Amino acid sequence: MQPLILVPTNNQPTLFQIINSPVGGLWPTRGAMRYITGKALSLAHLASTTLNIKRFQVMICVSIGRTRHRMMIAEQRALAERGAKLIELRLDWLAHQPDLKRLLNDRPTPVVISCRRPQDQGKWKGTEDQRQTLLRSAIVAGVEYVDIELDIARSIRRYGTTKRIISHHDFERTPDNIEEIHEALCAADADVVKLVTMANSPTDCVRLLKLIEKSKVPTVAFCMGELGVYSRVLCRRFGAPFTYATFSSERELAPGQLSFDEMQKLYRYDAISKSTKLFGVLGDPVAQSLSPKLHNTAMAAAGVDGVYLPLRVPPDQFSESLDALSDLGFTGFSVTIPHKEAILAKYPLTDDFVREIGAANTAYRDADGLWRTANTDYQAAMDALMTVYDPSESLTGKRVLLLGSGGAARAIGTGVTKAGGILVVSSRTAKRASTLAELLKCRAVTWENRGSEYADILINCTPLGMYPNMNESPYQSNWLRDEMVVFDTVYNPEQTLLIKDSLLRGCRVVSGIEMFIRQAAAQFRYFTGQEASLETLRATLRKGISVVKVDD
Repeated sequence: MQPLILVPTNNQPTLFQIINSPVGGLWPTRGAMRYITGKALSLAHLASTTLNIKRFQVMICVSIGRTRHRMMIAEQRALAERGAKLIELRLDWLAHQPDLKRLLNDRPTPVVISCRRPQDQGKWKGTEDQRQTLLRSAIVAGVEYVDIELDIARSIRRYGTTKRIISHHDFERTPDNIEEIHEALCAADADVVKLVTMANSPTDCVRLLKLIEKSKVPTVAFCMGELGVYSRVLCRRFGAPFTYATFSSERELAPGQLSFDEMQKLYRYDAISKSTKLFGVLGDPVAQSLSPKLHNTAMAAAGVDGVYLPLRVPPDQFSESLDALSDLGFTGFSVTIPHKEAILAKYPLTDDFVREIGAANTAYRDADGLWRTANTDYQAAMDALMTVYDPSESLTGKRVLLLGSGGAARAIGTGVTKAGGILVVSSRTAKRASTLAELLKCRAVTWENRGSEYADILINCTPLGMYPNMNESPYQSNWLRDEMVVFDTVYNPEQTLLIKDSLLRGCRVVSGIEMFIRQAAAQFRYFTGQEASLETLRATLRKGISVVKVDD
């Protein structure tokens, strides 16, 4: 009788697709086999409607790599208490011969056993025969999952109820023939396919996520490295039965791996579905951006079904990466260095003011599905600056010295001139300062002479003083006057050396946090149509900054 194989459908959780039978079609869970046991189902069994099917529980698999059995066991228990549902034990990390009985007895969660070879960036020091014997022993012991590399899949047979994860890793690239590799994995008697490659472009991630969506065999696929971080989170949205995380951010077992807490609390992995809206921050670099903390916290507080991700995009891959991300379903981007000008060329639909500035920090789909750009730096900076003035006051006639010549300086400088301020710009690059001054129709002063310029307001738009270079300042303390207003757009740390010097001098100060949370709130409005609490954003940003300092 014709054996059947059934797989879960992506959009109808109570139905399963028969993929190798002439009857085809969708069948209800009642009367289907338990697919994850790997057993076939006959037409007679299907007709009897007596068996129940158990779908893969979508979850986070947390990898543990420790040299001692005691620590591996302790961390598994600690993770179970924190809510982990599946744990990978990396046997190759153990300093002594793995004791499976000790590791598996009284285990608090289901377990994946893996033992990586040096050629797969693993630490196994024994022979290949010993390694394969260890994997077979784990199967005989009844472990829930065993990870088997594709090239040895035929050497390790199915036995009992252990499910087979057939895997392939490429730590250098995402091969052009990735679809063929995936087909070979699916054909190797796999209960789950695991396909992990190194991302050399954001588009590599898109290729793997699309494989998950199309696969007839449950597939875990994502990219490693900083370019691939977002695929580790989004694989659930495209149908992966689980993703991988590490015990803590200090113990990364693979490039770009996120911690269990980050997956669970920051990105709310368990809540991601096909309807989850996708947003992110575009930059290069982007790893230290605190925007994901702000936006994900704000979405959780507002009840928005969305996730906001770090998207490192190299400048030479900008256009094709945005096309791929848009095709994947992203509907909003925060834009940071070095893409604030390139985003305008990519998505030219915007207002005249943004064209005048020549830089945007926000891209979003409008009600008609068209990409538009905006600049929230300008209004955020003006609103932050005015917090130290009475409501009746304005910038009209005030002398403003602006340090810097990048996108933020351009936006803020435009705002100052429109508000009636008398602007002077200064940059470490004289040519850029002259270009900006010409654009803003104001005067430029050399970097060496910036201290001799009389100013009512000093605005720093350079990165000087930013973490980790916190002992730097763009302006000497003896140049400060007690009646000055000092606005430092650097937000990490909040108390920059410039802000500290200004407070000691008796100046009124505005920290970069005030601008950052306001521009983020405006972006949130573009992305979701809802308001974000400035208090929530401020508290989240301050907490994020303190964590960065402690982690260092």
